[in-house]
Amino acid sequence: MADVGIIVPTLRRPESLERALRSLFSQTGVGDRVSAIVVVDNDPHGSAAATVEGLRNHCPWPLTYVHAPKPGVATARNAGLAATDAPLIAFLDDDEAASPGWLAALLKARSGTGADAVFGPISGRAPDAAAWLKPWLERFFGREGPARTGLIDHPFGCGNSLMVRATALPGPAPFDAATDQAGGEDDALFAALAARGGRFGWAADAWVEEFAPAHRATLNYALARAFAYGQGPSQTAAAAKDWLGVARWMVIGAAQTGVWGAASAALTLVASPKRAEMYDRTARGVGKLFWMKGFEPHFYGARELARLDAAKA
Repeated sequence: MADVGIIVPTLRRPESLERALRSLFSQTGVGDRVSAIVVVDNDPHGSAAATVEGLRNHCPWPLTYVHAPKPGVATARNAGLAATDAPLIAFLDDDEAASPGWLAALLKARSGTGADAVFGPISGRAPDAAAWLKPWLERFFGREGPARTGLIDHPFGCGNSLMVRATALPGPAPFDAATDQAGGEDDALFAALAARGGRFGWAADAWVEEFAPAHRATLNYALARAFAYGQGPSQTAAAAKDWLGVARWMVIGAAQTGVWGAASAALTLVASPKRAEMYDRTARGVGKLFWMKGFEPHFYGARELARLDAAKA
């Protein structure tokens, strides 16, 4: 029974998109369960259409192209959901490549755990990074979890995930379009799922690789992302009007900023490569403090499109 839709949002990454799609075409152990692969082109100019058409004859399942011309990560995910009625939804980002057993591992984990949302490990790749930064960046862009498949206490991001549509993705547009530019579109979604008694699972064998392009394989970019990750808990508590929770996260952030900031300064003095990890922890602490509107760094949507236009000029 074809009960799985795979959604791949993309924005002007033709080479990465082709790599992601070819990895999906090579999936094993899933039989006829894939109802469609849905590519959501978030470029106003529809630049991914040619890549999708060029690969259509290589796809073992229906390959659907959707043009979502308003750039934004939440808008793109919602557009992908609107294009399929599959009861199970898998997400793969366009900078990821799935291992051959990826989807089968996600499906097996969901069946075995009964989880509403299942996540898998990510192996980060930063081939263009400076030598001293590369080990940390590849951990930063990666994702680690338990050694064995099972239920877990907290969710991860949408990239490399499988969700039960009825419980984890309710309504026609479950991703908040207000997060289009900054990301974090899944934080509130998963917080609400947890509040409803939803369960999260881990598929230890559902590996993907994530490739950081040159402009992302930098200290500045990664620390901006770390700051945004740090904002997540405070912002989620604020969205729920849990002001005691906000205060708690801000106290935690202040402590992290002080401790890890001091460690960062000491390691910087001796030029230790380990300083990058301390910078990361400090940035996450600062993010918990400065979670308010106006402090959100923008990585997606219009900001990413402007960067691509500038690089092309």
